[in-house]
Amino acid sequence: MRNLVYLFAIITLLISCKSKKKTDEAFKEEMKIVLVKPNEVENIKINRAYDLGKRLLETCNTSTFKVFSKDEATEKVIANATPEKIATTCKKINLRNGKFLSLDLIDIKFNPISEEYYFRYNIQFEKKLFKRELFVTINKENKVAAISTKEVKAKPL
Repeated sequence: MRNLVYLFAIITLLISCKSKKKTDEAFKEEMKIVLVKPNEVENIKINRAYDLGKRLLETCNTSTFKVFSKDEATEKVIANATPEKIATTCKKINLRNGKFLSLDLIDIKFNPISEEYYFRYNIQFEKKLFKRELFVTINKENKVAAISTKEVKAKPL
C-alpha cells in the first residue's frame, strides 16, 4: 500500500512538471499580424487614422474638442473620449512635451483575423525631451476602434 502511494505521488509530480505548450490566443494572434506598406492600404483608412489622431492632439493646443461622430469611431471610443478625460491627458502632455506640431507615420500593421489596421505615428512636439507615439486602430467598418498615446523610452546609444 505504501509503494502504491509513493508511485502515485511520483506520477503526479511528473505530470505536474511536464512542460506546457504555448496556446495563448494573444500569442497566436500576434504571430499573424503583418506589416503592410501605406500604398497597400485604402486611402480612407489612412486619412481617417491621421485626421482623427491629429484632431485629438490639436485639442491640446486649442482646448476645444470636437466629439467623434458615429461614422468616425466606435461607441466605445466615443464613450471614452470625453472632454474631461482629454483635458486631463492634454494637461499632462503639454507640461512634458509642449505644443503639438505634427504627426509622422512610422508603420502600419494588419491583423487578418480581426481585419483591423494598426497605425503608429511619431508625434512631434515643441520640446524634444520626451518621445511620444500615437496608436490608432481602424476596424473593417473604417471606424476608429482604439486610439492612444504612449511615451517611448529613449534607446541607449
